[in-house]
Amino acid sequence: MSLPVRPRSALEVPELTAQVARASNPRGTPAMWIRDRLDGLWSDEDFAQWYPRDGRPGLSPAQLATVSVLQFVLDLSDRDAAEAVRCRIDFKYALGLELDDPGFHHSVLGDFRDRLLQDGRADRLLDLALARLKEAGLVRERTTQRTDSTHVLATVRDLTRLELVTEAMRAALEELARTAAHALNGLVGEDWGRRYGRQVRLGKNPTRPKTRINTTGADARRLLEHLSRNHPGLLGGPQVQALRQILVQNYYCDSTGRLRWRDDDDDSGLPPSAKRIISPYDLTARYARRGQVTRWQGFLAHVTETCSGDGPNVITDVVTMPATSADTEVLPGIHTRLERRGLRPEQHLVDGGYTSLVHLEQAEREHQITVVGPLPGNPTHQNRQGEGFARDDFRIDFDRQEVTCPQGQVSKGWHGPYPTSSLTAAPLIVARFTKGQCQPCPVRAKCTTSRDGARNVGFPPRELHELQLRNRAEQREPDWHKRYAVRSGIEGTICEFAHGHGMRRCRYRGQAKAHLQHMLTAIAVNVERLSRHPPGESAPPRPPTAFQDYLDQQGIPRLRSWRAAS
Repeated sequence: MSLPVRPRSALEVPELTAQVARASNPRGTPAMWIRDRLDGLWSDEDFAQWYPRDGRPGLSPAQLATVSVLQFVLDLSDRDAAEAVRCRIDFKYALGLELDDPGFHHSVLGDFRDRLLQDGRADRLLDLALARLKEAGLVRERTTQRTDSTHVLATVRDLTRLELVTEAMRAALEELARTAAHALNGLVGEDWGRRYGRQVRLGKNPTRPKTRINTTGADARRLLEHLSRNHPGLLGGPQVQALRQILVQNYYCDSTGRLRWRDDDDDSGLPPSAKRIISPYDLTARYARRGQVTRWQGFLAHVTETCSGDGPNVITDVVTMPATSADTEVLPGIHTRLERRGLRPEQHLVDGGYTSLVHLEQAEREHQITVVGPLPGNPTHQNRQGEGFARDDFRIDFDRQEVTCPQGQVSKGWHGPYPTSSLTAAPLIVARFTKGQCQPCPVRAKCTTSRDGARNVGFPPRELHELQLRNRAEQREPDWHKRYAVRSGIEGTICEFAHGHGMRRCRYRGQAKAHLQHMLTAIAVNVERLSRHPPGESAPPRPPTAFQDYLDQQGIPRLRSWRAAS
């Protein structure tokens, strides 16, 4: 039995193709660099397990993967990418094609992406590309790496709740009309045609909102009951399932069996943002907000890159998460994937959103990675307000299992460690002082505001407590700030992804497809960066502006970095 692929990627570039490509592009292009420097990012044997071992041979998967990456390098649609294979000399050079090769139909790229969505193959694609870069000496292990996240907008409209329910109803009717029109006979009338015959655009202040809410809910309930009674096999359709979930999330049945509109102000309540569906066409997208400004519907993308300074930075990992997820959730997964790829960093620079005592200790113990980033501050109100006795003012003796307060009183109870509900929070030991110790104290008001007048002090176990003290002590050293200043460079990489390669907006619907887009974008960024600079050379510094040149000519001191500004 033979593989159903044509192993063409390992063949030499045809002589005439190479001659014309060199003549027309003497400096080369990213596509030509892939062939010249790496002899292609992939070979067909890398994809052997993704295809059946019998059947009609298909197109070379290594070529399709290369075209998919070049598509993101140049921001091409599927049609434009297929046309580039037919018309562009550097594409034919990279793929090893004859000049008269007609290429393939653009729909093949969509089919190949569907194959990449299965069984974590998108991550495997990046694994293979990084392995080839590592073999070529373009990336190495035990360097410094950094990580940051950015928001990604899903390919959905911003809908009000009424628009969401109405559009979900319309989408379910469209699905049934397309796949089983007979199920709508005797159900759909003129009134449904007026309400759901076109895309819903009601705005934030529609006319008769309560009437629309009740009518749409009754229609959706009637449709689902009709299908359940007469066509139960149709309840499994994607849009019908979406309608069921959206109906439950936005309505509830009262004691009389009537549908009621859910409201945050009453006991019915709305589901949390992490579970609330915002579009019937993308059930994985979520609404989230960060701070007072950033609000979006979609996902979070976490980008990791090298930053050793001895060459172009290489993207080593990208992970796509729900918009409502916390940054701390991704750190263990990033370290596991980097170790699998043989690209463990020695130091990992992250911001305070990623750090937790548990993950810092786990990274050092399991992967020998030093996570450099500010830990969350002490949450006690004394520490936040900067007055009174905070936890750090108490002396902890782990050997005797006792805590001494600033006034010399010794705790009477030592309990725990207690596990926490959060995976990122450290276990907690609680030392308790009694009423007899605290109530007579002359400075009790600076220590506790509890009703019973006694103070409880919570802290992590010894290993984590020592790690916490050591981390906070290091943050006060100038050398730590100098090392950590390198982390801010990831913001330029995020800008490059978002504005240079369109990562801010999803091309496709669904978290899995968004993750595939981000993986292909990461490989495209690596190709573009590495092909632009010779091996062993870092990117040239930004040239000074005219005013900076004037200051230098006049001998007037100026800041060399914006980080030095106060």
